[in-house]
Amino acid sequence: MSIYSILCTRTKELSAHTANLVEYLNQLSVAGPSDLRKKVELCIGKESIFSSYSNAIKELDNSNKLKDDDIIIFCHDDIQPLLSPSQLTKLLTDELILTNEPRMGFVGPAGTTSLEKDAIWWNQDNWKAWKHRGMVYHGETLSKSTGTYYGSNGQVVVLDGLFLSIKYSTLKYISLDKPEYFNGLWDFYDIYYTYQAHTKKFVNKVINLPILHRSRGELVGRDSWHKNREAFIANNKLPMYI
Repeated sequence: MSIYSILCTRTKELSAHTANLVEYLNQLSVAGPSDLRKKVELCIGKESIFSSYSNAIKELDNSNKLKDDDIIIFCHDDIQPLLSPSQLTKLLTDELILTNEPRMGFVGPAGTTSLEKDAIWWNQDNWKAWKHRGMVYHGETLSKSTGTYYGSNGQVVVLDGLFLSIKYSTLKYISLDKPEYFNGLWDFYDIYYTYQAHTKKFVNKVINLPILHRSRGELVGRDSWHKNREAFIANNKLPMYI
């Protein structure tokens, strides 16, 4: 079993935060299997997150021959997992490999049990109704961060894309390529990916994974985010509930 991490970043000169994240991800390991390989795939300055993720998986499979029980991580370059590498390794192994759920999909730190017609996973009315799950710390440092509590952990329809993890055997059923109806190259990929898993009867789940995120989702203000959201609404069945 191997753990592979894929993240997109803007420049070859990594920020201190991203460099620390890469070092952290390279420490993920599993006690026991002798064929464990550790790999972080950096997609630097790419024009699309969809093609970056899709091509990275193809390259990994060509070079390392991905196995069904390999774990894949897709994550932002501005996060800091607040577990030790060994703790995160155990958590992902427990949730994705040793789970009793035969159709486990994506796992991550935040998502919702109800994706409404607006396709906004953090829909405020549902937030007030405790239909969201998870918690994320937002801020430059943990000491200066604000904890955003969405709700208790458990099964969800879709997950936020700051950190997503999935078994390779399940990822084979998910299209990572940008659908033709999206114009934006960077937006709504997380909803598109995790919604696919849910509609194909895989179980997406928010797990106990504390993460510091140094962004509050400023890209939501981009015109391309709104256009991709509108296209997603027009081409998918909503609302969608657990």
